[in-house]
Amino acid sequence: MLSERELERYDRQIMIFGKEGQERLKGSKVAVVGVGGLGSPVAYYLAAAGIGTILLVDEQTPELSNLNRQILHWEDDVGRNPKPVSAKWKLNRFNSDIAVRSFIGRLTEENVEEVLGDVDIIVDCLDNFETRFLLDDYAHRRRVPLVHGAVEGTFGQVTTIVPGVTKSLRELFPRVGEREGKFPILGATAGVIGSIQAMEVVKLLTGVGEPLLNKLLIVDLAFNAFDVVELR
Repeated sequence: MLSERELERYDRQIMIFGKEGQERLKGSKVAVVGVGGLGSPVAYYLAAAGIGTILLVDEQTPELSNLNRQILHWEDDVGRNPKPVSAKWKLNRFNSDIAVRSFIGRLTEENVEEVLGDVDIIVDCLDNFETRFLLDDYAHRRRVPLVHGAVEGTFGQVTTIVPGVTKSLRELFPRVGEREGKFPILGATAGVIGSIQAMEVVKLLTGVGEPLLNKLLIVDLAFNAFDVVELR
């Protein structure tokens, strides 16, 4: 049941999907894997929406060069607080009605079941396909939706994987290679793509709208270009 405080806090979105939809958000657990440029806006907007439990997964500590895009990490966190700890502190103060959990470390075949065992949705906010494919395999084993996002420069992409309904990430990107070294990224790009990922989660949980199933949204913010590619 929603409290009076929650009914007031989420009043504007309850107008969209009703109390029942808000209760579904409250009763859900969502894993945000990667708490950096994408994970920051994803976690922020999931917390704002009232997701009942948010699990933050990352192994890194913020660096000064992260701060142009990783908005959940501040100067005081640089070189000091692991990203899940840094983000959890802010999210707890932003919305005290939700639970924020953290896992500091890298997901592996050995620990993925234990770490992600009871989540309803996984959000891929990573920057490497090795771990993305690990998430993809786990999502298909457990029949859990996976919201994929990626950014570089002013470009971004989003798709939602639902086992048994859509293609897998491995099928969509069979020949992808890992990039070496740093790549360019603008904070606003991560903000837009992360916001779209958060909206995909809300759509999946409330049934409002049309998720990007068997569709890849490709964005180029430099030229205000938004294209949806059919993946069937």
